[in-house]
Amino acid sequence: MRHPQRSATAAIVGAVALSVGLTACDTTSSLSGSSYERRQVRSEQTVRLGTVESVREVEIEAGEAGVGTVAGAVIGGAAGSAVGQGRGSLITGVIGAVAGGVAGNLAEKNLRGTRGVEITVKLRNGDLVAVTQAADPREVFRAGDPVRLLSSGGVTRVTH
Repeated sequence: MRHPQRSATAAIVGAVALSVGLTACDTTSSLSGSSYERRQVRSEQTVRLGTVESVREVEIEAGEAGVGTVAGAVIGGAAGSAVGQGRGSLITGVIGAVAGGVAGNLAEKNLRGTRGVEITVKLRNGDLVAVTQAADPREVFRAGDPVRLLSSGGVTRVTH
């Protein structure tokens, strides 16, 4: 005998798992100093020279896609509605959806955050400039390092 509620729950859980998996494959561009978007290639950049004054590790928060919240709410709601019958099932479904949404939102933020560095540079003219970019293990900055600041279209990056 088929259980329509179980089949619907399995379909919802499968669809959510697929959408979460596809979101995890999202290849958003890197925010490091070594990464360029296609539109930035072959465009002129202003170059300023300076010396690193300080480097500080930071966390770059990701914009919320909402997938974690929705996925958590659907899974929590489906799991909660499987408990009890009638009104009890509805109430546990709502509680499960809210709890799942909160947990999914937190999980998404933790998964999508990026380690970054805030690099303060003293330019040759004496000005201090701070640039935040994703941490790149291939390019480590230390106080006293000579660096270049490359700027174009409102985007500035620090490189050696």
